[in-house]
Parts: sequence; C-alpha cells; structure tokens
Amino acid sequence: MKGKSLVLIGVLVLALILIMSGCGAYNGLVESDQAVQTAWGEVQNQYQRRADLIPNLVSTVKGYAKHEEQVLTQVVEARARATQITVTKDVLDDPESLKRFEEAQNQLSGALGRLLATTEAYPDLKANQNFMMLQTELAGTENRIAVARQRFNGIVQSYNTQVRQFPANIFAGIMGFQPRAYFQAAPGSETAPRVEF
Repeated sequence: MKGKSLVLIGVLVLALILIMSGCGAYNGLVESDQAVQTAWGEVQNQYQRRADLIPNLVSTVKGYAKHEEQVLTQVVEARARATQITVTKDVLDDPESLKRFEEAQNQLSGALGRLLATTEAYPDLKANQNFMMLQTELAGTENRIAVARQRFNGIVQSYNTQVRQFPANIFAGIMGFQPRAYFQAAPGSETAPRVEF
C-alpha cells in the first residue's frame, strides 16, 4: 500500500512538472507569436507610409511630365493593387498569401523606380522643392521598409526556432503554433536595374 502511494505521488509530481513546463512553453510561444505579429504590423505600417506618399509624388510629377502618362498610370495601378491586399494573421500563416503580398509590393517598387528614372529628363522637376522633399521621404521610407522587414525576419527566426525546439515543439503542435514564412527578396533583385536615357 505504501509503495503504491509513493508511485502515485511520484506520478503526480511528474505530471505537475510537465504541466508547469508546458505552461511556460505555451506562454513563451504566445509571447513569440505576438512579437511576430507586432513586427509584421511595423512592416505594414512602413508599406502604408510609402503608399500614402505616392499620390503626392505622382501629382507633383504629373505637372511637369505630362507625356509620361503611362509611367504615372503604372504607379497608380501598382499602388492600388498593393493596397488592396489585406494582410491579417491568417496571411502570416499562409506562405502563398504572404508571397502574393510581397509580389504586389515588388511591383509597386518597380513602378516607382521607373517613375523616378523618368524624372531625370526633367531638370525643372528635379529642382522642385516639393518633389525633392517627396523623393527624400520616399527614400527614407524605403530604408524603413528594409529595416522593418529585416526585424520581422529576425523575430520570425526566433519564433520558428522556439516552435521547433524540444519540449516547446510538443506544445506548439498541440496548440496549433506553426512555423512562419520569412520575407524573401524578389527574384532578380540581386541585380541592379539598368536605366537608360
């Protein structure tokens, strides 16, 4: 009888230890998941900042470069596509949705690059204070986007490591925590675009 009591106490202590470590693992996973979502919010914030600058940039350029209507239209359309994609927590869990978001943002970046390249032919535009200010703001925003994406990838790496490590991986699987996708560079982005006049 006494031996059965000791075994029962041992099992209860072991169960209590497992429950307590499970709570710590679960809470750590929740904390990491929230960090990923916060970092993603900052990425979205910077992309929205860029999208908000574009209408002013387009209208400033439009006054000087009336015959560049095609480039202006491409920028406006790319902005519309990029801002139509609503990014929720579900998108972070779906690598294909995240890829579509990245593609839309990359198309917008390409259209902006073409717009800024065409402005080289307009010295009066390049000297315009409003255009210079918008161009500086846009360059700063692109840097902020790069930093936010880099931070996001670092936090996702930490989260993914935690989801895969023992014993948290047991609780992650039970509670539905899955590894997250990283931001990927667009194919061909390692080569700088050629601009010819």
